[in-house]
Amino acid sequence: MLVEERRQRVLDLVSERGFVALNDLAQTVEVSESTLRRDLDYWHKQGMLRRTHGGAMFVGDVATLPALEERSASQLEEKKLLAHAAVSRIQDGDTILLDGGTTTLEVARLLVGRSLQIVTNSLPIASLFAASREIDLVILGGYVYPKTGVALGPLTVRMMEDIHVQQLLMSVGGITGKGLFNSNLLLVETERQMMRCADEVVVLADHTKIGRQALAHLCNLTDIDTLIVDNQLDAAQRELLRQNDVRLMVAGEAENNHL
Repeated sequence: MLVEERRQRVLDLVSERGFVALNDLAQTVEVSESTLRRDLDYWHKQGMLRRTHGGAMFVGDVATLPALEERSASQLEEKKLLAHAAVSRIQDGDTILLDGGTTTLEVARLLVGRSLQIVTNSLPIASLFAASREIDLVILGGYVYPKTGVALGPLTVRMMEDIHVQQLLMSVGGITGKGLFNSNLLLVETERQMMRCADEVVVLADHTKIGRQALAHLCNLTDIDTLIVDNQLDAAQRELLRQNDVRLMVAGEAENNHL
């Protein structure tokens, strides 16, 4: 198991149980206690857990991605609105990279039957296209995060080194003036490589993500090409995006340009 995968596994176990004894953790992860102490020290410095005598206690609240089914129902109408806006920009014959997520899953549902080349690290998205004669499907492998069915980490990154696409469609955990954030360190590493593969980086984010910060910084706002949001933005959110000169598409509004 790679270091990043092991660390994420350790954090997942501590977050699920609240507290884990060091010897129990060593048996579950199947590594030495000295290795686990280094992993726990790493997460302690990140502020996600607290080292205790003989174990660790979870203190973070955004360390891991909620399960896919838990996130699918959240802001569903907004996600569908974003998906329709994103699909309107895709032409038959395009090569599209779809990051795993509930919003991009809605995009994928609208693309079934289209003549496209689709690259994805998401098993739920890939399953929609697996039997399609119209879609040329490329599945990115690697460590599959069990809660979401999404491949993450160094193996996935290496698979993308020779891949080039016209558009990357991705979602994020939060957007502030500091940039874009997501809730998983392996995911952020993977998404940075995705961005390097694409002519155009398109981010889909419902209004609840604007002004929110998550665990890991992904990139600056200037590193993305287009941000698609729903039309429920309040005045403060619009001002945040206006100040950062984001190329914005507001799904559900007649005109889409800079705020």
